[in-house]
Amino acid sequence: MPGVIVDCAIYRDGRRTERPDDFPTALREARRQRGHAFLWLGVHEPTPEEFERISGEFGLHPLAVEDALKAHQRPKLEVYDDSLFMVLKPVDYDARTTTVTTTELMVFVGDAFVVTVRHGETGPLAAVRRRLEHRPGTLRHGPTSVLYAVSDAVVDHYIEVATALQGDLEELEAEVFSPDRTESRNTAAEIYAFKRQVLEFRRATGPLTEPMTRLQENGVPFVHDGSRPFFRDVSDHLARANDSVEGLDRLLSDVLAAHLAQMGVRQNDDMRKISAWAALAAVPTLIAGIYGMNFHHMPELGWRFGYAGVLLAMAAIEFSLYRLFKRRGWL
Repeated sequence: MPGVIVDCAIYRDGRRTERPDDFPTALREARRQRGHAFLWLGVHEPTPEEFERISGEFGLHPLAVEDALKAHQRPKLEVYDDSLFMVLKPVDYDARTTTVTTTELMVFVGDAFVVTVRHGETGPLAAVRRRLEHRPGTLRHGPTSVLYAVSDAVVDHYIEVATALQGDLEELEAEVFSPDRTESRNTAAEIYAFKRQVLEFRRATGPLTEPMTRLQENGVPFVHDGSRPFFRDVSDHLARANDSVEGLDRLLSDVLAAHLAQMGVRQNDDMRKISAWAALAAVPTLIAGIYGMNFHHMPELGWRFGYAGVLLAMAAIEFSLYRLFKRRGWL
């Protein structure tokens, strides 16, 4: 299955020895040297028919196989009789579109094998494999070392993504409170879209806390006893990532509330200005309306200076109202 199997290798005493074409034979060879060798099989988006052969050879549990094929799982850790099954959600962030994308990564750990199933175009597995192959001391711990290295790479990238999101959020916050901000942008929609991306990020980081805690405990099968401090370190990094996500979410809520408050204040200012200008327009309209009724018994109509007097009265009232509104900040 060359299109499905990305890489397949036997590691003896921490060093890569060969890439077999027949993974069932390689699995039997690794099990004969259990404790000194293990097989690492990397698979990318297998079909049910393709993965059926793999699961049959490795003895994977049907429920875990079903989860690995569906690829819409929360991060979790499941223990079965013949293997350990863990789901991770690597996260990537595109700063140009401010979009968080998640992929899925499943890891099966057995007595002398590791099977990694990747869904999505990006993932840390290639880099992790290259890094581990230069660290034979770590690979000597067997399949547990692969589980640790993959988890560590995924969680460390969480922190990088959180840092990038924090930088973009600070820019968005500066725009919200900028005095030169234009009204043409739909800032509320931008904040809400950013909040959706943080929520997508939280779906990857939050549920992973419980599996990391379990990997630190004694008695988890297929996990090397000396690996607990390493998983504790991954858990600490995950706690930092979760704290960053919580902080981003709270800050976004505060920025959105501040923006809505600004909009309310700005609308009140606009209403005051509209009311002030309406009052300025109402005074001459009222006076002109009274003297435009053309009743016969209006004494001012026969006054020689009536026209000039009415204009001066209008101007004086308008000037007084303008000064009053200006002093109160309505204009």
